[in-house]
Amino acid sequence: MRALGFLLGCALSVLGGVASAEPARDVTVYAGASLTNALQDIATAFAAGGGAKVRFSFAASSLLARQIEAGADADLFFSADTDWMNYLADRNLIQTATRKDVLSNHLVLIAPSNSTIAIEIKAGFALAHALGDGRLAVADPDTVPAGKYARQALTSLGVWGSVAEHLVRAENVRVALAYVARGEAPLGIVYDTDARAEPKVKAIGTFPENTHLPIVYPVALTAHGTSADARAFLTYLEGPQAADVFRRYGFIVLH
Repeated sequence: MRALGFLLGCALSVLGGVASAEPARDVTVYAGASLTNALQDIATAFAAGGGAKVRFSFAASSLLARQIEAGADADLFFSADTDWMNYLADRNLIQTATRKDVLSNHLVLIAPSNSTIAIEIKAGFALAHALGDGRLAVADPDTVPAGKYARQALTSLGVWGSVAEHLVRAENVRVALAYVARGEAPLGIVYDTDARAEPKVKAIGTFPENTHLPIVYPVALTAHGTSADARAFLTYLEGPQAADVFRRYGFIVLH
């Protein structure tokens, strides 16, 4: 009986140790659509080096921020602008001390790769004429960062009024890119990194940086992101290996 009791005690001890261990879980990152390719490569390298598996939800930063506000189970938020990060910060939904501006980008005018359209981006440039009967593909300028930058740039150059009624409003920048890649829109405005990622389009001009607010991508742990794995991935995103990947995709690394 004493032997049986000893064995039972050992078994309970082992089970207790298993029960008290923190269960393994993936890291969930909500990130702007323009970060898709780079972050997938970074996550693969992170896991190959012994890090946790990282799951992503890519969409417009505006949509993701509202999902986090509604209780979405995200560990990190990687926004394509500061406004939507501020939106969550104002609601105490990020860990403010972990917030950091990581990347920048350029805004470009794109056309299908076989297009013959040639246009110089300058004050009063003939964008409406270049569109002809077509429409300009942009992410929704009312909410989505890429679309907001696009409207700022076109307004600064004095041409927004001529094209505002001739837009294809996309749910995010990658959808705007797809409209042009499929030939459904003759022109679009996306980030330089998006244009580089899609062989069916080409950049035909870059908007001067002084025509729109600085393009900044901040990242932070959400209020929910308390795991060691989430913090480890955030640290990795800010490190040299991730920076190399971001640069390869055309991003401007800010640190």
